Amino acid sequence: MNLTERAYDLAESLLAEPLPRRWSHSLGVAERARSLQSILGDDAALMEAAAVLHDIGYSPRIASTGFHPLDGARFLRDQEGMDERVVRLVAHHSCALLEAEERGLREELEGEFELESPALVDALLFCDMTTTPDGGHTTSDARVAEIVGRYGADTIVGRFIQRAAPEIHGAVQRVEERVSAAEKASQPM
Repeated sequence: MNLTERAYDLAESLLAEPLPRRWSHSLGVAERARSLQSILGDDAALMEAAAVLHDIGYSPRIASTGFHPLDGARFLRDQEGMDERVVRLVAHHSCALLEAEERGLREELEGEFELESPALVDALLFCDMTTTPDGGHTTSDARVAEIVGRYGADTIVGRFIQRAAPEIHGAVQRVEERVSAAEKASQPM
């Protein structure tokens, strides 16, 4: 079984039944990852695997700290022996260090998991923050607003996402610019 097949099977087993909406979101994020193949090259399968796995830390079977990037990454590393780069992407997806700071877990997250390459961190952030909770496409502005609305502006998640918004929008813009440049480069002259 290859990396992406394994990732889909694992994510489905952890999310589909207990958290069907989260599973739909994860499938949508993975679909967005597939749409970035032109800029991901050899890392396309890695990104798709990380995309479908990014929210497994919400699964009641593995949630322990209540901070899903850390719980998911620990599970992938300790229980599944998953590819180290996938683990790092899950650990640090979508500005996780800022949320970890809000939760008093930044040192733990930084100490256990190195950052992955900035281009891949941006790509996963793009995929997550341009996908609705139900798996559809959206803008990063609408996604940030939806998260604030769902959790509340004064909650940990609400505060974190508002702090992270400039980085989220910046990453989305960087990825869109890379995709545009790749498309232009692939057109015949």
